[in-house]
Amino acid sequence: MKKTCFFIGHRDAPDTIYPALLAEVEHHITELGVGEFIVGHYGRFDSLAARAVKESKTRHPEVELTLLLPYHPAKRPIQKPEGFDSLFYPPGMEKVPYRAAIVAANRYVVDHVDYLIAYAWQPGSNARALVEYAQKKDIKVVKLII
Repeated sequence: MKKTCFFIGHRDAPDTIYPALLAEVEHHITELGVGEFIVGHYGRFDSLAARAVKESKTRHPEVELTLLLPYHPAKRPIQKPEGFDSLFYPPGMEKVPYRAAIVAANRYVVDHVDYLIAYAWQPGSNARALVEYAQKKDIKVVKLII
């Protein structure tokens, strides 16, 4: 069974973290056996993470990139972006209030992955709370601190 990795980070992440992010993606593929990466699409960190995986896929075409959908695709239609292999809408999300959808979808994914790569340092943020949640669940977390 292939291992999975999720990304969580602040929406205002700087481009300067990209080299470290790319290095972590490569490490997770070559050293830890990750075959699938899951990423959201609501902030700069998510776009940097997707870019890093897409770049790594040129060297490791077997790796899959999945886009996490916190909102039902019938209510918020989305085409699969270029470079992504699939879209994922977590089961049971139909019952989650709209305002809580991103947090609930992120938590669902953390409950089902092997690794988490995070850029989350702002106190009181949802990203940092999710990192702390993952650590309590013994998910292996790599924190990018630049």
